[in-house]
Amino acid sequence: MSVDDGILEHMFESDFASADDKTVVAAIEECARAEAMLAARRLAATAELTARYTEPDEDRDHLAVDGWRMASAEISAAMRVGDRAASSQMCIAMALRERLPKVAALFAQGRLSAALVSTITWRTQLIVDSQIAQRIDTAIAQRAGEWGGLSVARLESAIDSLVDQHDPDARRRMREAAQNRDVRLGKRDDVTGTMSLWGRLSIADGELLKRRLAQLSSQVCKDDPRTAGQRRSEALGAIAANAEGLSCRCGSPDCPSAGQDDPRAAHFVINVITEANAPNTEPVPATPAESATAERAAGPVEPATEPQAAEPATERSKPRSAAALIIGGGLIPTPLLAELIKNGAKVQWVHKPPAAPETGYRPSGKTARFVRMRDMTCRFPGCTRPAEFCDLDHTTPSPAGATHPSNLKCLCRIHHLLKTFGGWGDQQHPDGTVLWTAPSGRTYFTHPGSRLFYPGWDTTTATLLVPTGPARHGDKGAMMPRRRRTRAQDRLRRIERERALNAIDRKRWAAPATTQPSRPPPQNDDPWKITTDANIDTTDTDPAPF
Repeated sequence: MSVDDGILEHMFESDFASADDKTVVAAIEECARAEAMLAARRLAATAELTARYTEPDEDRDHLAVDGWRMASAEISAAMRVGDRAASSQMCIAMALRERLPKVAALFAQGRLSAALVSTITWRTQLIVDSQIAQRIDTAIAQRAGEWGGLSVARLESAIDSLVDQHDPDARRRMREAAQNRDVRLGKRDDVTGTMSLWGRLSIADGELLKRRLAQLSSQVCKDDPRTAGQRRSEALGAIAANAEGLSCRCGSPDCPSAGQDDPRAAHFVINVITEANAPNTEPVPATPAESATAERAAGPVEPATEPQAAEPATERSKPRSAAALIIGGGLIPTPLLAELIKNGAKVQWVHKPPAAPETGYRPSGKTARFVRMRDMTCRFPGCTRPAEFCDLDHTTPSPAGATHPSNLKCLCRIHHLLKTFGGWGDQQHPDGTVLWTAPSGRTYFTHPGSRLFYPGWDTTTATLLVPTGPARHGDKGAMMPRRRRTRAQDRLRRIERERALNAIDRKRWAAPATTQPSRPPPQNDDPWKITTDANIDTTDTDPAPF
């Protein structure tokens, strides 16, 4: 179903212009209900597809590409989301189908929101007894309509209280804060050029980090223009770069830190995209403010995080400003990019490879760099795995397929296995566009990531001859990696472990409190009694005469 742009524009401009508030609010309510009904229908379809692919099969269930993986590939491509997000939707869908049919019925009527249903399925995930699941489903269905206005914390408490009544060991518990330690980086609303950081550490690790940050941020001279907070922030980056100190920004030649490179710079390679006709020589010098491609350091290294800085260098006399992108990260402001280059970051040119295919199976470093910069991420529909963590896949398998950018693309290991063993077909065009055909027969186009960020870069390479006749791959089933345990066995082990921990906690909490000391105090009312410690052996000791 598609909607004409003109209709959308008309809708947002005039549909509700003359309506009163009651009509507008009623439209909001009606659409919210319709959205819930559509979400329920989507999850019902997800559950049906998952059930079809996960029918018990002793041999297939032990393969790396099992039924769940096959279903998640179809769903992630259809929804244009990653594998993890697709698996999450599958878990919700199967919970509604198998454990919570009455909740699913309310959802299908639009009486529950997708967010509420997601919380319900998660908080009831540890239930394994079908009869208990039925009772909890009934109890939740009777009360769920009243939960729409609760906060997340109160909603979780309300669900937990019902679960606790019927199956105490299935309650999701927060036993100790230490078990929830985590550090996360980045949020969707982060300002360009910055990344948020939040988490929880043990008190020992937190104290170590606090002292190290204070030590590094205090090494600069008093004329450093940064605030204390900015120095602590950059000290954390210096720690990540294994630096012993923090460089000073005062700019004075007499500063003890003057002339020191930024320790972060050595961990970056700046890949500069150039057109095929651009000469492979040193770039024309320019000020960092004018161009981020002003300098190039010899001897590029493999980075832990590899940024992409680029626009085609078509004017050698006056380089233009370049946009910089950390693949899998975000945009780098031009001043920060120039600072990295100035302080020692490696710079290398990304040229379009020759038209002739290479002779070996593994592409050269030059070809690999071009393909990774062109694709930027895994090329499977919906996947956003950064290219540097992906395999380079021959679209037409070798030896029939050439080792050439027109026949190479980035695939993460999961989707590389799916392409090889999971029945997915792919056709690649010279500009890097890939046409995927799913086992279900659905087709999807994916385009190189550079097309979004650098639309002026021509990534079209030579057109290759398509080999005639079927390619011979041998017995794929024999080569596929196998699991020690099936996915269902792994899931059951996790649930049993969590339930066992809950049972231990419940027994400890249920133990009656006591105010009596663990050892009775000595009785001094009898002067003839000798008090001994239980750890002292007195069996062979004669009592001393009084």
